[in-house]
Amino acid sequence: MSTKSDSLKGKLTENFSEFSQLSDYSFMNSLKADPQSTKDGNDHKPRSVYSGHYVPVVPTAIPEPEYISHSNKLFKELRLSSDLTKDKNFCRFFSGDISVANYPMSPVGWATGYALSIYGTEYTQQCPFGTGNGYGDGRAISVFEGLFNGKRMEMQLKGGGPTPYCRGADGRAVLRSSVREFLAQELMDALGIPTSRSLTLYVSRSEIVRRPWYSKGSRYFEPDIMIDNQAAITTRVAPSFLRVGQIELFARRVRNNAHDEALNELKMIVQHLIYRNYKDEIENEISIESKVIKLASLYRSRLISLIANWMRVGYCQGNFNSDNCAAGGYTLDYGPFGFCELFDPRFQPWTGGGEHFSFFNQPSAAAINFKTFCSSLSPLLSQSKQDQEKLDQIEKDFSELMNKELMKMWANKLGLEHYNETLINEFFNLMVISKADYTILFRKLSEIPDNLDSLKDCFYLPINDELNNRWEVWLENWQSVLKKEGNIKAKSASMKSLNPVYTWREWMVVPAYEEAEKGNYKKIKELQDVFSNPYIEQPSEIDQKYNRLKPSQYFNYGGVSHYSCSS
Repeated sequence: MSTKSDSLKGKLTENFSEFSQLSDYSFMNSLKADPQSTKDGNDHKPRSVYSGHYVPVVPTAIPEPEYISHSNKLFKELRLSSDLTKDKNFCRFFSGDISVANYPMSPVGWATGYALSIYGTEYTQQCPFGTGNGYGDGRAISVFEGLFNGKRMEMQLKGGGPTPYCRGADGRAVLRSSVREFLAQELMDALGIPTSRSLTLYVSRSEIVRRPWYSKGSRYFEPDIMIDNQAAITTRVAPSFLRVGQIELFARRVRNNAHDEALNELKMIVQHLIYRNYKDEIENEISIESKVIKLASLYRSRLISLIANWMRVGYCQGNFNSDNCAAGGYTLDYGPFGFCELFDPRFQPWTGGGEHFSFFNQPSAAAINFKTFCSSLSPLLSQSKQDQEKLDQIEKDFSELMNKELMKMWANKLGLEHYNETLINEFFNLMVISKADYTILFRKLSEIPDNLDSLKDCFYLPINDELNNRWEVWLENWQSVLKKEGNIKAKSASMKSLNPVYTWREWMVVPAYEEAEKGNYKKIKELQDVFSNPYIEQPSEIDQKYNRLKPSQYFNYGGVSHYSCSS
């Protein structure tokens, strides 16, 4: 880090020149570029990348960029002045024109490769080149890494144009998906869930890209028409963008004896993962074998906690491949995601996801990704049978520990000190049979209601007498347990801290990006405000708008109840 960067520590960064002094590129400075790449980053055509940790790439700027929004919260955390959004060079940089980079900033970005595994099955031949070396950041280009008050962050453009990993695509993101990712990251952070973050959102007023999507009122499962979309770029921020699939790629190369440096490259990327995401928890002085064992254990804890939190708020990732699983233990890649409204354990918003990535199957998917992670670390333990056995045990214990964390989470959501299997299983059954709204029901229960009357607004269909009686019995049993355990008021407050008032409801977000296409960003900013405080009840006008059941017309509605990966 430069002396000037030190001098800026603690003060607000007010212009692009000051921002440039925060740069510190550990990824490019400590890892290896693909030997076949160009130094100037003019590397946009699809190809196989056989070695190295990254490919230098210059993003393709969107023409006539127009500012839509930025994250006030993240700007404050990074000590960035909101005036930066009016700085011409800052706007050019984060809409893809990084030629404005000032020293010591890099005028070249970077893209990375990763392996593809879907629910534990390795894929190679599906790569256009048949090598498995064409998967990676097809349209995500990292353009900045820096230190913000000693906290390292990487900034990545989503929709920054083609890279060698684009597999023939245009490398663009459309406004629809960019708005979704921008808002979803804001919400997840406010929900208290580890996630990549949103920095800025820009749209091009002149570049149009065509994508398959749903016609108005479509009930088709898959998109039925091609539509014109405005190109957009959102910048996401994280301590790193290292994925399980990335570590997996280098491990595969070791197994396949791909080249002489394969084992060393695996060791380098694992050590860099530790440096970027586990630096404070893993001592640098210990052996690589000891580091690997600690890394596996720490990542297991983070991943288990992450999945339990996803379940807590009704989040479904939709496509939890190893390449969509951040090795730092936070949520990454908001494309096929959704939030459960009508409670359904098999909820899956993405048409390409399948039941294996459905809402209640996420713990199993996580276990498989963790197994992939551990097997990818194994080559670094080949000289130590004892360490390999330790790693095997860490992997073996994942599911049991995951289950314990889930039981604790469900108990806490219901204000219980201990998991009550009979009580909670009956609750799940009642939610399914009664067609309950996941978020609204848990929030109403946080008031500790005495009878069913206060819950009837939580159901999508009227409940019959039999169901009514079952609910009354359940409420009585639940209250009895709560009263035995202690302070009802304290339990209510605890439940409210875990059960949000507001959640992501796709039918509320659609108008926001549709209005944005016309140049009206009011709904985006309104959703930002609501999503910034999801546990706090808003004034009645806002509450009535955003805290309600999904209207019946949006069930089975293409692009709302289900959608293809929204590019």
